[in-house]
This record gives sequence, C-alpha cells and structure tokens, in this order.
Amino acid sequence: MGILGRYYFFVGAVASCLILMCGAVAAQNDGRYLDRALPEAWEPDTLFVQKLPVEDRWWKELGDVRLDSLISVAVANNYDLLEAGDRIRQAHAVMRGEQAAYYPSVDFTAGWMRQQSSRNSSQIAIPGISRITQYASADLSANWEIDLFGSIRNRVRSEKELYRATREDYNGVMVSLCAEVASAYAQLRTWQQQYLVAEQHIASQQAILHITEVRYDTGLASQLDVSQAKSVYYSTKASLPGLEASIEQQINAIAVLLGVYPESLRPVLRVPAPIPDYLRIVSVGIPVNLLRQRPDIRAAERTVASYAASAGASRSDFLPKFYLKGSIGFAARDMDDFFNRKSLTYQIAPTLSWNLFQGMQRTQALAGAKAKLDESIRQYNQTVLTAVQEVDNAMTGYTHSLKQVVALREVVVQGETTLRLSLDLYKRGLTTFQNVLDALRSVLSYQNSLVSAQGSTLSYLIQLYRSVGGGWVSE
Repeated sequence: MGILGRYYFFVGAVASCLILMCGAVAAQNDGRYLDRALPEAWEPDTLFVQKLPVEDRWWKELGDVRLDSLISVAVANNYDLLEAGDRIRQAHAVMRGEQAAYYPSVDFTAGWMRQQSSRNSSQIAIPGISRITQYASADLSANWEIDLFGSIRNRVRSEKELYRATREDYNGVMVSLCAEVASAYAQLRTWQQQYLVAEQHIASQQAILHITEVRYDTGLASQLDVSQAKSVYYSTKASLPGLEASIEQQINAIAVLLGVYPESLRPVLRVPAPIPDYLRIVSVGIPVNLLRQRPDIRAAERTVASYAASAGASRSDFLPKFYLKGSIGFAARDMDDFFNRKSLTYQIAPTLSWNLFQGMQRTQALAGAKAKLDESIRQYNQTVLTAVQEVDNAMTGYTHSLKQVVALREVVVQGETTLRLSLDLYKRGLTTFQNVLDALRSVLSYQNSLVSAQGSTLSYLIQLYRSVGGGWVSE
C-alpha cells in the first residue's frame, strides 16, 4: 500500500470512529419556516381573480405609453436599483471566495544564498576548508483541508443563500421602483386634472360674475352679489399657484426615481394628460402564492437558510479537521547538481487537528448562530404576515375607492344640476345669489373630490400590484 493509500485508510478509520462517537452533523431543514398556515383564499370579490398570480409588467395594462417609457428609464438609471446590483456582485464575490476553501492552497518558494566566513574569526586555520558556501533551493508545497464534517460546505452554502437573498432584494427594489414611478405618475396626473378643473371653474365663475355685474348695472342685483361672485372667482384663481407648485414638485420626484434631472422631463410631463385607466379585474392569486411571488418573502427565506447553514458550520467546528500537506522540490549547494535526482526533496504529512478546548468560544459561537437563526425565522414569519396584511389592505382600499368614485360621479351630476337650476332661477329673479354661490362652491369641491378619488383608486390598484409581488422581476 502506497503512502497516499495509507493516508486515506488512516483518515477513513479516524472518521468512522468519530462518526460513531459524535454522530454526523445534522442536515439543515429545507422545509417551510411558517409558524402557522396561510389563509386558503382571500375574501371573495368580483373585482379579483384568485386562480393566477399577477403577471409582470402590469403597468402596460393601464394603457399609458408615457408611463411605460418612464418605467423603462427608471429601470436603466435609478440609483437604488444600481446599488442593489452592486450588492449582488459583492455577495457573489464573497461566495466565490468562500468556495475557494474547497481547493488546496499551493505555494512556491525559491532562493539562493552565498556566504563567506571570516578568516579572522578563528585562531587556527584549517587547510582545504573553503570559507565560501552557497545554497540554492526551490520548493512547491500544498495544504488541503479535507471537508469531512461539512464545515466548509456549510459556510459556502451560507454565503450562497445570502447571494441569492441579494438577488431577491434586487427584485424587491425593482418591484418597488415600478410601483413608485407609477404612483408618482398617478399623483402628477391627479394634480393636473385638478388644475384643469380649477381652470374650467374659473371660466364659468367669470361668466357668472359678468351676469351679476350686468344685473347690478341694471338695478336687478345688489353690490353684495357682485362682491360674493368676485370672492369665489378670486378664491379659485388663488388655488392655481399651489397646484402648479405641486405639479412641479411631483415632476422633481419622478426625476429622482428616474435618475435624471427635472429639466429633461418638464417639457414632456408638463403637458396635462388624463389619469390612466384604473378599472381592472386583478389576478391576485391565492395567499400561498405570496411565498413565491413576493421578493421580500423569498429573500427572508433565503436569509433563514443562510443562518441555518451558519449554525451547521458552527456545529462542525466542534469536530476535528483533516489536512493533507505535502511539498516537493530541489536543494543543492552546487547549481550544476540542482536538478540531480539526489537533490530531490519531498514531504507528505497527513494531519489531524482537533481543538479540544478553547474556553467557551465555540459554544457561544454556536449559541449566537442559533439565536440568529431563530431571529431570522421570526422575521420571515413577520414578513409573510405583513405581506398578507398589505394585500388585504390594498384589496379593501381599491374596492371601497371604486365605490366612492361611483358615488362622487352622481354627486357631481347632481351638483351641476343644482348649479344650473339655481343660476336659472337667479336670472329670473326667483332666488337669491346665495344659492348660486353655494352651488358654485359645492360643484368645485365635488369635482376636486372626484378627481382625488380617481387618483386614489389608481394608487390603490398600483399598491395591490405591488403587494402581490408584481413587477419587472429579473430571472
């Protein structure tokens, strides 16, 4: 049996004894970490389909080409997303560095030495002995840890799961970014529609102001009617600067999300456009779909798996480590004999290293790893619980916001009818201007509320897509 064969026999025998004495390191649990089962289904509603999960690029269903282009620019330029990509590369480098422990470490050393001794260092001179000596050597050595008990394997697995978690974090940033751009765009269009409503009312209020002035000039109305009409007219005009400021600020917010300066967006986004279509039947799937659809849940699960592997590595530290060490090289005093067979040197050194006592360091390291594992499991369950809450809230908000839009549309119709009737009666002198004044204020308030409710409905729809994990998820 050769030297290498005896080494493997030695290692196998020792490993068998240790396994019988200590037992193998337990494999980590790859199952679910939920403390309680998810609900089987959401509360039934005709607006939602519970069979299929939401598909990616949901914003295209809103039918707004401008929004599509904004999200494309944001995906290419957003700094938060680029930073998430940098974190993926960092985690990948750490993982590859940990995988290097699978391979032996190889070193090469070479040197040459020439030395002359002093003739005056000894009182007796020895004939035939040279005072000059020289020595040359070259050596190739290797050190390889044999991972019998999974210490390296578990550490690599831990870093691999963290790397996968950073990929899920990237997907989570992508989902959030698409939803944030869409929400900011919806708010911009809401402000613009309210601005248009104010302009329309300014025009109608100016016409009514002209009517009061004509009636006052003909003695059919008092100065009070003119003053009240002017107060409503100028009050509506005074709301325009605030709306303009809100529009500009919203364009600035969108520019930050897109990673560009506002000057490049203002010429395009300043042009008013309708609020994107918000009436949709959404495929939300069933609650269990969140486990594979939402990136934050998948990232939390990867983190649990990483800490589970770290705990396994900490257990492995209690067991011995096996090393295969060896070297081969040449050494000679005379360079002419350097590559001579007699100048060959080698060493094979199978080594068992078992740290039997190190205070409480390994025990506390294992306890800390277990505590981190328990903490990550609780965070995972909290993430799942929060996800279910967010979906439920978004579904409820979207449903009731749609009902509010339907009711406000009827309110606006009745308000406009009231204004028309009160103005007609006022022209004929059958009612006071106060009724017209109240109707003017009410219609403006109703229409603003309707526009705001339409924007909120779209925001709830976007929030629903986001909460179920819909977005531009990378593979």
